[in-house]
Amino acid sequence: MRAEVRAFVVEQLADMNYDVEGLDDDTTLGPAGVDLESLALADLSVRVEDRYGVTFADDESEQLALMTVGEFTTMVANRVTQATAATTGTAATSDKA
Repeated sequence: MRAEVRAFVVEQLADMNYDVEGLDDDTTLGPAGVDLESLALADLSVRVEDRYGVTFADDESEQLALMTVGEFTTMVANRVTQATAATTGTAATSDKA
């Protein structure tokens, strides 16, 4: 899952006209790396939310800007996995009732 999320994030950054050449898991999303400004970070977040069904709280934007590409993709993959497990667990419980 993490590799899929990472590929999607890199694809979206390229689509948003950011230079992804040389981008690695240690590259920060904010000023010291990709240099996403707040609106671009919000755009990326919405694209990830739409694709994977995860959500980011409004107060997470500053935290996201400090994350590396690797940290961000791991966080998204973990949220997707947790959401899938919760859905599967709920469905399994409903089937038993």
